[in-house]
Amino acid sequence: MQPVRVLSIAGSDSGGGAGIQADIKTITMLGGYAMTAICALTAQDTTGVHAATPVDPAMVAAQIDACANDIGVDAVKIGMLGSPEIAAVVADRLERLAVPIVFDPVMVATSGAVLADAATIAGFERLMAIATLTTPNVPELAALGGDAALRARGIAYIAKGGDAEGDEVTDRLVVPGKADRVWTAPRIVTRHAHGTGCTMSSAIATFLASGASLEDAVEDARDFVRAAMMAAPGFGAGNGPLGHQAVR
Repeated sequence: MQPVRVLSIAGSDSGGGAGIQADIKTITMLGGYAMTAICALTAQDTTGVHAATPVDPAMVAAQIDACANDIGVDAVKIGMLGSPEIAAVVADRLERLAVPIVFDPVMVATSGAVLADAATIAGFERLMAIATLTTPNVPELAALGGDAALRARGIAYIAKGGDAEGDEVTDRLVVPGKADRVWTAPRIVTRHAHGTGCTMSSAIATFLASGASLEDAVEDARDFVRAAMMAAPGFGAGNGPLGHQAVR
């Protein structure tokens, strides 16, 4: 049986903890075949993003076309985009694909570095409209207008609670026309949480590509992220990476 084909459209993390690198690890560990369209290059480690350069939008489009036209795509994960022009070309390409799309609206890195300006965030609107699921954390949800705004626009999203206060983490899945689904679990107290959002969104995309329902995909992705956090190798002086390779 062939593996599902998952395309990650995101930025590169030279330190390997987040972005394209985390996506490839996640998709591979979950039995999928990972493909990439790199939107930005970063000089990044556990202490922060030291430099970032967006890729030419035409090159991003060419990467997407190469993967889709030859190998084929069963699901897409979108992460860091880098510019409003890239957001536009990604939307242009994905509007033609009838596959599950998971959009992680990356705005700020775990270290606090800003990864999307106001114009790029404004370009997220088209991507949220075509996405099967959008996966904002607490500050990202606020920047997108909050629960009321996303509900009013009919956006399916999961409000991730890792950035909220408290001893428990609550994630809330909102799907138009359905009752909210809520998951709560004890907080894993660790500084090794770099790439949790990237890992979760690419895991959801892989499970959706495999035919899972949206609720099951989210639940299984949450379990994978928590296991990877518990298996963190302890690298770096700052926000360390997860232990994707240790999850079985």
